[in-house]
Amino acid sequence: MLYFRSDATRGLSGGYHYDTRGMTKIVPKSPNFKVKFSLDIKKGGGPNGQFYLMDIGSCWKNNGKPCDGDVTTDVTRYSEMIINPSIKARCNPKHLRLCPPYHTFSNGTRVHRTDKRRFPYDAYHVYCSPGNGEHLEEPHNLCDAYSNPQPQEILQILPHPVWGEFGYPTKKGEGWIGDARSWELDVGRLSHTLYFYQDPGTKPLERHWPSINIGAEIYVSSNEVAEWIVSDFDILVPKS
Repeated sequence: MLYFRSDATRGLSGGYHYDTRGMTKIVPKSPNFKVKFSLDIKKGGGPNGQFYLMDIGSCWKNNGKPCDGDVTTDVTRYSEMIINPSIKARCNPKHLRLCPPYHTFSNGTRVHRTDKRRFPYDAYHVYCSPGNGEHLEEPHNLCDAYSNPQPQEILQILPHPVWGEFGYPTKKGEGWIGDARSWELDVGRLSHTLYFYQDPGTKPLERHWPSINIGAEIYVSSNEVAEWIVSDFDILVPKS
């Protein structure tokens, strides 16, 4: 992992159980924040590299309560937009366990993953559920229990037209090597629509995102290299 990362100045570090030492004084919350930056990718980390145009991290319990450092009940939550054009969607009608149970369009319409006509399978690389979820929908794919000190939930998305209204890339290759761009991503509004597990019957929580990242995670590589330039980075939060 090699990220440009902006964490909160206080509280838990992203989705982890230790104290943060970041530079974000105001923790952004869904749906009211944007992230603005310029990105020029020189080397992307190889064909298997997962380069994240945007990676947001947080932590809350399955009952919607804030994390408190108890690694048995705290759950790290991530959403990541992968822009390496060689990365394909693993979510598809034949592998529903790799898809989130629902996709919610910006108008509030919610579509179940079994709806082959309307569910945007190609918009999702993979989804995995928290291992301590007690009411997970079948079939499900549990997140790796060994790469994090506590349970985690990960939702990885890919360039697709459904994300275009939030300022995200709509097709493969946008923003990749040779296509340097300036971005203004409506991360708050997008993150408000994304599926994350919560126990049935519990009050929907207000999603706070104390970790905002850009960068690469290199997989199955033979000395691959990632290199990029980030400039003019800012998190835009409206005045309360």
